[in-house]
Amino acid sequence: MALTQEALYQELDLDLELSWSERDLPERERTKHVHRLHPYLGKFVPQLVEVLLGRYFRPGQHVLDPFAGSGTTLVQALESGLDATGIDIAAFNCLLMQVKTRRYELFSLEREIRSVVAELDSIAAPGASPASGSSYLDDWYAPQALAELIGFRELIAGREHADLLRVVLTRAARSARRTRHFDLEFPRQPQLEPYWCHKHRRTCRPVETASHFLRRYALDTLKRVKEFQRLRSRGREATVVHADSCSIPLEGAYDGIVTSPPYPGLIDYHEQHRYAYELLALDDLHEQELGAAATGTGRAALSSYCAGIARVLENMRPALRPGAPLAIVINDRRDLYPEILARAGLELEARHHRHVNRRTGRRAGEYFEDVLIARYAR
Repeated sequence: MALTQEALYQELDLDLELSWSERDLPERERTKHVHRLHPYLGKFVPQLVEVLLGRYFRPGQHVLDPFAGSGTTLVQALESGLDATGIDIAAFNCLLMQVKTRRYELFSLEREIRSVVAELDSIAAPGASPASGSSYLDDWYAPQALAELIGFRELIAGREHADLLRVVLTRAARSARRTRHFDLEFPRQPQLEPYWCHKHRRTCRPVETASHFLRRYALDTLKRVKEFQRLRSRGREATVVHADSCSIPLEGAYDGIVTSPPYPGLIDYHEQHRYAYELLALDDLHEQELGAAATGTGRAALSSYCAGIARVLENMRPALRPGAPLAIVINDRRDLYPEILARAGLELEARHHRHVNRRTGRRAGEYFEDVLIARYAR
């Protein structure tokens, strides 16, 4: 019989301020307000960022995240009274961060979202057969669902809050794919026939329409943005930079870094959001992304990964105040980071071991990661 999380914590050397059981930190809290505007694999939980910001920063300071991903550090910085800058090479990630951290005039936002929702029934006639111009979209969506997604894209073009509505579109597109419910995070191939669903324990059919997702997520997004607007600190702002952290010149004096770099060869972040790139015609720079799953985990790939992460950390140094802390959240099971830190001129100050809650139907064993605290050598 598997250990309970409480028993597991008693047996292992964990930083209990950075580890939470499922009972203490349920999924709804890990995805509070704008953190759930769009699912994103591999992100760290906001409560972890909140603790790190409280330990190593003071309100009014400026935190930097060179692997900003979906913007968890930025959002929690705004909630904790700090300014934040996030850098990411992926266009979709930058769109997510901008939408999550932007200040909104809520009356105007609600009026526009409810207007768009009211027009959903008119965006695609039954039996429509859209010309998508994308073989990927044609393969992964039923004709009616694709017609509704494209109709929504046309409906929101030029709107005041078009970027936020584009995130609604991509969230709906993720759910509307022709895939088994159990495989939603990692779809294998388009599912065209009814199938036995391990998630619902019954026969399910592939999704045929998208309008119900568009309606649900539009209203859910409005609710989450309203909630975050009440919590974010006044006078604090976030800056999103779409660039390669290896080479971008940075100005200013940041007070430290909180980041979670990509793991080597684990997740193909571009393929994870392929539907967004296809629907929105976003810039595709995935060949420059560090740790991409397509590069594998062979010796050459790991060597390239180490060199790339070290270049990013070296590139951040001139923009940080002397003695600034770097909090790096990573599962370093290959013990790559001692070499990476040394190459970047960093000295390891502390290494905290934490347990990670994972909400998935295919959980296999327990999962752990480390929080590395480092500073540049003087």
